[in-house]
Parts: sequence; structure tokens; C-alpha cells
Amino acid sequence: MKELTHLNKEGRPHMVDVSGKEATQRRAVAQGRISLSEKAASLVADETNKKGNVLTTAELAGIMAAKKTSDLIPLCHPVPLDGIDVSCTLEERVITCRAEARCTHKTGVEMEALQAVSQALLTVYDMCKAVDRAMVISDIRLMEKEGGASGRFERKEK
Repeated sequence: MKELTHLNKEGRPHMVDVSGKEATQRRAVAQGRISLSEKAASLVADETNKKGNVLTTAELAGIMAAKKTSDLIPLCHPVPLDGIDVSCTLEERVITCRAEARCTHKTGVEMEALQAVSQALLTVYDMCKAVDRAMVISDIRLMEKEGGASGRFERKEK
């Protein structure tokens, strides 16, 4: 079993030293969903939510959040993103958010992709809470990862 890398020999928190690692291309894809009431889904679909276009705003929030990941998650390295794509799609009463983060760096972009999805879904909640406080955010997870010493990861179920 691998050791927890954010703890030193004394069990105290520390930032992992990546200075000896080589910069390589990295990519991560994350996904999550939010379930809405019929009324909230209708406002999203018709683009009639009083706060604006929910899907576009959520996508923008996800991009912005990915760029701030190291400010929000303790001990997370600042990663110079080469690209971040966030898409939110509505099917019936569920919005699925998918984020793909890319960089050439010494550490991966899993947290940036996960942060993008999380913030996008929280933005949907914020924009729709006036008509639906029972929304459920779920299934936020890493779907794919490429690059680095641990190689490729792909979740079997999509």
C-alpha cells in the first residue's frame, strides 16, 4: 500500500517536493451530476432562469475554479493549466458536468478537473435554489487520467 504523501515522517502535513520530477504532459477528466425538479429543469432547458443561462454560467464557473484549485485545496501544487474544457448537459432532470484539464508539468491535474466539476455543479445549485432546494449533487469522480509516474487510469463504468 502506498504511503500518504502529504504527511512527513512525523505525520505532519507537508507539500510534496516535485523538484526532481520531469515535466510531462498530463490530462485528467472528471464528471459529476445534479438532479433537479421538473420546474428547475424546465427553467434550465428554456433558458428562462432569472439569474441567467445556467449551463453557460456553470461552465464558466468550472473553468474559473480549476484555475484556483491550489488556493482552495491545502497542499495542492499550483499547476499551469494548458487547457480546461467544461461542459454541462441537461437530459430530462439531470445535468451532467464533465471537465477535462491538461498541462505539461511535474504533477497531475486530477484535482483541477474535480474542482471544475464541483464548482460547476454548485453554481447550478446556486442558480436554481429559488425554485428547487432539494437538488442532489452526486457521482463526482475521476474518469480518466494520463501522464506521470502512475501512468494511465480509466474508470470502467461511464
